[in-house]
Amino acid sequence: MFSNEERDSIYKVIYNRRDVRSFLSTPIPEDTIHNILQAAHHAPSVGFMQPWNFILVSSDETKEKLAWAAEKERRALAIHYEDEGAKETKFLGLKVEGLKEAPITICVTCDPTRGGSHVLGRNSIPETDVLSTACAIQNMWLAACAEGLAMGWVSFYKKNDVRDILEIPPHIDPIALLSIGYTENYPDKPILESANWEKRRSLEDLIFENKWGKN
Repeated sequence: MFSNEERDSIYKVIYNRRDVRSFLSTPIPEDTIHNILQAAHHAPSVGFMQPWNFILVSSDETKEKLAWAAEKERRALAIHYEDEGAKETKFLGLKVEGLKEAPITICVTCDPTRGGSHVLGRNSIPETDVLSTACAIQNMWLAACAEGLAMGWVSFYKKNDVRDILEIPPHIDPIALLSIGYTENYPDKPILESANWEKRRSLEDLIFENKWGKN
């Protein structure tokens, strides 16, 4: 199905994808954004529900508001590290978002009502709508990497803040804020690994045979 070169390219994109926080203001061509969104839209979804929507944010005013929401939450989260002074300093020193710098931020949402109340495959596992949306996000992220773009997933915000800023209906779930742009600082390793925040776990320790805990 794929040549050796094509297969190697797929793995190259997977292994080189990074969560990036520093962006250039260089505009992204519209066809490139379209390609990335098409990749997201071709993600697998349970019952083919396709629960995602994409809000493209390029307004400086709106990006400022989203950055405020992220900074407010980051400050709130820092309280958890107050008893570990060094870790609190490291946490506050991390650049956790590039909302104001990136030319575009995409809010990926999940509509739990899409497809009605009897979507194939959701009776047993209701959260498959969120899982399907996560697949779309991963497709988008890998496509961005293949296009030479950097992407950062902003996870510091209250959902109601984002709903208010982007005028999202109450029943729609804002799953992710993804800042996209070109960068001059594409890291060789994940940023949190380079900052010694966490290390990559051994795959062998995460594989069990037949039953939980059986290596």
